[in-house]
Amino acid sequence: MSVFKDIVKLWNADNLLAQAWSESYKMMMLSNEIFTQAIKYLREGENQDIIKALKKRDVEINIFQRDVRRKVVTHYAISQDIDDLPNGLVLLNMVVDVERVGDYTKNILDLALNHPNIIKSEEFSEDLYHVEQEVISRFSKTIEAIHTQDADVARSMMVSYKETLTSISDDIVNGCISGEITLGDESKTVSLALYARYLKRIGAHLKNITTVLVNPFDAVGYKQ
Repeated sequence: MSVFKDIVKLWNADNLLAQAWSESYKMMMLSNEIFTQAIKYLREGENQDIIKALKKRDVEINIFQRDVRRKVVTHYAISQDIDDLPNGLVLLNMVVDVERVGDYTKNILDLALNHPNIIKSEEFSEDLYHVEQEVISRFSKTIEAIHTQDADVARSMMVSYKETLTSISDDIVNGCISGEITLGDESKTVSLALYARYLKRIGAHLKNITTVLVNPFDAVGYKQ
């Protein structure tokens, strides 16, 4: 059975592990904020200094991750209680996924910095636009599912992940590699492939996070 019921109890507790879980949620919210801004700058353009400043905010995500690690380790060092060990391990896995989302968001900001024009996904490819909007939606749903402990929403996103995200992204990337997809401009074609792949990887890490609501500890990050 899912370990998340025990995790919910932790959030109502008053110890370092409970604080670590609270920090992990704040880390997810910050990651979503930076991701949303990155998409906006990619689509609408922005001063390079502002984009670089947003990119540097990834450091805040790293600080959250280190703080969560510190609190989890300190909790077990002090309490020496291993009954809730899976909760701490799940948390450490989860913040790794959030940190990886931050890394791929930085990659999107690199596109905004280096592509000579703005990138509106629907002008590149209808499929790319679908993938972009799907990941935006999944990010919000993942945070909401974690906040409300909604296993049904998590399960739905896990089931639909391949059909609505992976397959479409892979088709875009493979089409660009094979030459089946060309946009008449090498820069645009490369950007199409990279953006599709970055979005897919963000979606994959979000999926890993939702498995916390559904799977037992040994299956966190995998299929239901």
